[in-house]
Amino acid sequence: MGTGGAADNGTVRSSEPRYGATMTEVPRDDAAGLTRAGQGVAEIADGGALRAAISNAMVGMKAKWYGKGPERARTYLADDHVFVVMEGGLTRNEETLLAAGEAEAVRQYRLLFQATMRETTMTTLAELTGRTVLDYHSQIVFDPPRALEWFVLGTDDGGDHMAATREAATRARPRP
Repeated sequence: MGTGGAADNGTVRSSEPRYGATMTEVPRDDAAGLTRAGQGVAEIADGGALRAAISNAMVGMKAKWYGKGPERARTYLADDHVFVVMEGGLTRNEETLLAAGEAEAVRQYRLLFQATMRETTMTTLAELTGRTVLDYHSQIVFDPPRALEWFVLGTDDGGDHMAATREAATRARPRP
Protein backbone atom coordinates (compact mmCIF):
# COMPACT_ATOMS: atom_id res chain seq x y z
CA MET A 1 0.00 0.00 0.00
CA GLY A 2 1.48 3.34 -1.03
CA THR A 3 1.23 6.72 0.58
CA GLY A 4 -1.29 9.33 -0.38
CA GLY A 5 -4.29 7.05 0.09
CA ALA A 6 -4.66 3.69 -1.59
CA ALA A 7 -7.80 2.11 -2.95
CA ASP A 8 -8.76 -1.35 -1.71
CA ASN A 9 -7.17 -2.88 -4.83
CA GLY A 10 -3.74 -1.44 -4.00
CA THR A 11 -3.85 1.34 -6.58
CA VAL A 12 -2.32 4.54 -5.28
CA ARG A 13 -4.43 7.60 -5.91
CA SER A 14 -3.13 11.15 -5.75
CA SER A 15 -4.77 14.54 -6.13
CA GLU A 16 -1.66 15.79 -7.95
CA PRO A 17 -1.66 15.52 -11.76
CA ARG A 18 0.77 12.91 -13.12
CA TYR A 19 1.55 14.96 -16.18
CA GLY A 20 2.22 18.60 -16.97
CA ALA A 21 -0.03 18.78 -20.06
CA THR A 22 -2.05 21.95 -20.31
CA MET A 23 -5.62 22.01 -21.52
CA THR A 24 -4.54 23.66 -24.78
CA GLU A 25 -1.94 21.04 -25.68
CA VAL A 26 -2.62 19.15 -28.91
CA PRO A 27 -3.15 15.45 -28.09
CA ARG A 28 -0.21 13.92 -29.95
CA ASP A 29 2.33 11.50 -28.56
CA ASP A 30 4.70 8.81 -29.62
CA ALA A 31 4.27 5.16 -28.70
CA ALA A 32 7.42 5.04 -26.56
CA GLY A 33 6.30 7.95 -24.39
CA LEU A 34 2.81 6.55 -23.89
CA THR A 35 4.20 3.08 -23.18
CA ARG A 36 6.45 4.54 -20.46
CA ALA A 37 3.51 6.50 -19.03
CA GLY A 38 1.46 3.34 -18.57
CA GLN A 39 4.37 1.17 -17.41
CA GLY A 40 3.59 -1.51 -14.87
CA VAL A 41 -0.16 -1.78 -15.40
CA ALA A 42 -0.21 -4.43 -18.15
CA GLU A 43 -0.28 -8.12 -17.35
CA ILE A 44 2.45 -9.97 -19.25
CA ALA A 45 1.59 -13.54 -20.20
CA ASP A 46 3.39 -16.02 -22.43
CA GLY A 47 6.26 -13.67 -23.28
CA GLY A 48 3.85 -11.06 -24.62
CA ALA A 49 6.17 -8.07 -24.91
CA LEU A 50 4.11 -6.57 -27.77
CA ARG A 51 0.86 -7.08 -25.86
CA ALA A 52 2.37 -5.47 -22.76
CA ALA A 53 3.70 -2.51 -24.77
CA ILE A 54 0.25 -1.97 -26.34
CA SER A 55 -1.49 -2.22 -22.96
CA ASN A 56 0.97 0.19 -21.35
CA ALA A 57 0.59 2.67 -24.23
CA MET A 58 -3.23 2.64 -24.02
CA VAL A 59 -3.11 3.08 -20.22
CA GLY A 60 -0.56 5.88 -20.62
CA MET A 61 -2.74 7.63 -23.18
CA LYS A 62 -5.80 7.49 -20.91
CA ALA A 63 -3.79 8.64 -17.88
CA LYS A 64 -2.11 11.50 -19.71
CA TRP A 65 -4.94 12.83 -21.85
CA TYR A 66 -8.02 11.75 -19.94
CA GLY A 67 -6.73 12.47 -16.45
CA LYS A 68 -6.97 8.99 -14.98
CA GLY A 69 -5.78 5.66 -16.29
CA PRO A 70 -7.22 2.19 -15.80
CA GLU A 71 -6.01 -0.02 -12.95
CA ARG A 72 -5.46 -3.03 -15.22
CA ALA A 73 -5.14 -3.68 -18.94
CA ARG A 74 -4.79 -6.73 -21.14
CA THR A 75 -4.23 -6.89 -24.91
CA TYR A 76 -5.40 -9.68 -27.20
CA LEU A 77 -4.04 -10.21 -30.71
CA ALA A 78 -6.25 -12.08 -33.18
CA ASP A 79 -5.15 -12.13 -36.82
CA ASP A 80 -5.81 -8.58 -38.09
CA HIS A 81 -7.47 -7.40 -34.88
CA VAL A 82 -6.12 -6.00 -31.63
CA PHE A 83 -8.35 -5.77 -28.55
CA VAL A 84 -7.34 -3.93 -25.40
CA VAL A 85 -9.54 -4.49 -22.34
CA MET A 86 -9.02 -2.04 -19.49
CA GLU A 87 -10.49 -2.27 -15.99
CA GLY A 88 -11.47 0.75 -13.92
CA GLY A 89 -10.36 4.24 -14.76
CA LEU A 90 -13.59 6.18 -14.35
CA THR A 91 -12.96 9.75 -13.26
CA ARG A 92 -14.63 11.23 -10.19
CA ASN A 93 -17.00 13.31 -12.32
CA GLU A 94 -17.98 10.21 -14.35
CA GLU A 95 -18.69 8.27 -11.16
CA THR A 96 -20.87 11.18 -9.97
CA LEU A 97 -22.79 11.27 -13.26
CA LEU A 98 -23.30 7.49 -13.14
CA ALA A 99 -24.65 7.72 -9.58
CA ALA A 100 -27.13 10.32 -10.88
CA GLY A 101 -28.31 7.97 -13.64
CA GLU A 102 -26.46 9.72 -16.46
CA ALA A 103 -24.69 6.71 -18.03
CA GLU A 104 -25.53 7.88 -21.55
CA ALA A 105 -23.86 11.27 -20.93
CA VAL A 106 -20.69 9.50 -19.78
CA ARG A 107 -20.78 7.19 -22.81
CA GLN A 108 -21.24 10.13 -25.22
CA TYR A 109 -18.36 12.01 -23.62
CA ARG A 110 -16.12 8.95 -23.93
CA LEU A 111 -17.04 8.60 -27.62
CA LEU A 112 -16.24 12.28 -28.20
CA PHE A 113 -12.87 11.72 -26.52
CA GLN A 114 -12.27 8.74 -28.82
CA ALA A 115 -12.95 10.87 -31.90
CA THR A 116 -10.57 13.56 -30.63
CA MET A 117 -7.80 11.06 -29.84
CA ARG A 118 -8.30 8.95 -32.98
CA GLU A 119 -5.08 9.85 -34.81
CA THR A 120 -2.88 9.61 -31.70
CA THR A 121 -4.39 6.25 -30.73
CA MET A 122 -4.16 4.74 -34.20
CA THR A 123 -0.62 5.94 -34.94
CA THR A 124 0.59 4.71 -31.54
CA LEU A 125 -0.67 1.22 -32.34
CA ALA A 126 0.80 1.39 -35.87
CA GLU A 127 4.17 2.38 -34.41
CA LEU A 128 4.12 -0.52 -31.94
CA THR A 129 2.90 -3.20 -34.37
CA GLY A 130 4.64 -2.03 -37.54
CA ARG A 131 1.34 -2.38 -39.40
CA THR A 132 -1.24 0.01 -40.81
CA VAL A 133 -4.23 0.58 -38.54
CA LEU A 134 -7.30 0.79 -40.78
CA ASP A 135 -9.84 1.65 -38.11
CA TYR A 136 -10.41 1.92 -34.38
CA HIS A 137 -13.36 1.93 -32.00
CA SER A 138 -13.69 2.35 -28.27
CA GLN A 139 -16.56 1.33 -26.01
CA ILE A 140 -17.27 1.28 -22.29
CA VAL A 141 -19.51 -0.62 -19.90
CA PHE A 142 -20.09 0.58 -16.35
CA ASP A 143 -20.95 -2.36 -14.10
CA PRO A 144 -18.19 -3.41 -13.73
CA PRO A 145 -16.27 -0.52 -15.35
CA ARG A 146 -14.47 -1.83 -18.44
CA ALA A 147 -13.25 -0.08 -21.57
CA LEU A 148 -12.55 -1.88 -24.83
CA GLU A 149 -10.32 -0.56 -27.61
CA TRP A 150 -10.65 -2.44 -30.92
CA PHE A 151 -8.23 -1.93 -33.78
CA VAL A 152 -8.43 -3.36 -37.31
CA LEU A 153 -5.01 -3.89 -38.91
CA GLY A 154 -4.19 -3.86 -42.62
CA THR A 155 -1.96 -6.35 -44.33
CA ASP A 156 1.78 -5.85 -43.99
CA ASP A 157 2.53 -4.75 -47.57
CA GLY A 158 5.91 -3.17 -46.81
CA GLY A 159 4.57 0.36 -47.43
CA ASP A 160 4.62 3.37 -45.13
CA HIS A 161 2.32 2.09 -42.40
CA MET A 162 2.50 5.34 -40.39
CA ALA A 163 1.37 7.55 -43.32
CA ALA A 164 -1.38 5.07 -44.24
CA THR A 165 -2.60 5.03 -40.62
CA ARG A 166 -2.64 8.86 -40.41
CA GLU A 167 -4.67 8.94 -43.63
CA ALA A 168 -7.12 6.34 -42.28
CA ALA A 169 -7.45 8.23 -38.98
CA THR A 170 -8.33 11.53 -40.63
CA ARG A 171 -10.48 10.03 -43.38
CA ALA A 172 -13.26 8.79 -41.11
CA ARG A 173 -13.68 10.67 -37.86
CA PRO A 174 -16.81 9.30 -36.21
CA ARG A 175 -18.80 11.67 -34.05
CA PRO A 176 -21.07 10.49 -31.26
